[in-house]
Amino acid sequence: MTIRLENVGIAVRDLDATIAFFTDLGLTVVGRDTVSGEWTDTAVGLDGNHAKIAMLQTPDGQGRLELFEYINPQAIETEPTRPNEIGMHRVAFSVENIEKALEIAAKHGCHPLRGVANYKDIYKLTYLRGPSGIIVMLAEELKKG
Repeated sequence: MTIRLENVGIAVRDLDATIAFFTDLGLTVVGRDTVSGEWTDTAVGLDGNHAKIAMLQTPDGQGRLELFEYINPQAIETEPTRPNEIGMHRVAFSVENIEKALEIAAKHGCHPLRGVANYKDIYKLTYLRGPSGIIVMLAEELKKG
């Protein structure tokens, strides 16, 4: 059996604000839609499922995020996840310049949880809290290979 990662789905409070954050970091929107109906109820497992969605792609074409803002049922607010909680909790991106990426994130009110770390002079990396509380890891490779 062949398997490949299709995308990572993230429910957000404000689709447009979240798109702005990720497109400013360099992702591109490859599609937007509003979905509802029996097929979405079946696929997602929620009755009356109705959502605005957007598919974003990394510049290399290999990574995709599917963002969705629920119209129905009403979105449920939860506490933002912490890095040590069980379950899915972050999305990670390689960036050419972490300082530039952090400047872009700051324009959206998003800042590192603690700071920028240096891992054995191989990577500079940080976790930041993005739109809707999403934890985003940014990593700049210092040594190639």
